[in-house]
Amino acid sequence: MQIRRFRLGDEAALFRVYFTAIHEVASRDYSPEQVEAWAPADLDTDLWANRVRRIRPFVAELGDEIVGYADVQQDGYVDHFFVSGAHPRQGIGTRLMARIHQEAKSRGLTELTSDVSKTAEPFFALHGFHVVERRFPVLRGVTLQTALMRKVLANEGERLV
Repeated sequence: MQIRRFRLGDEAALFRVYFTAIHEVASRDYSPEQVEAWAPADLDTDLWANRVRRIRPFVAELGDEIVGYADVQQDGYVDHFFVSGAHPRQGIGTRLMARIHQEAKSRGLTELTSDVSKTAEPFFALHGFHVVERRFPVLRGVTLQTALMRKVLANEGERLV
């Protein structure tokens, strides 16, 4: 598996990852109505393409297949973090998280934050994030439950206990 930067042309494959992550994995924690509001099959492809171009994610590839992606913004906010529903629990998320941490360190960031699904919350907690606030965003008229999570990053020379 390799982790690389987003390239133009990745947009459709990233949508498949996003869609399957929500419909095949997050669907364990969200109702069918919530899943459809979060990741509708008829999502505007131009809006989607513009979004992923703007966030410039890291992309996980297994062979020739894109199996996950995640980003970290200039302020340390992780906007998207998804692993394909066809490839859960294979270390892809852990490799993406490590790449985000490398990027954060190279940028001198002091913290990472993300609005995380109920499904992803245990994974983020495993990687040192804690819940700051429970949130209930409304998408397409449907209320979802998420958590704002935060991780304080160690300063250079500081020991982690």
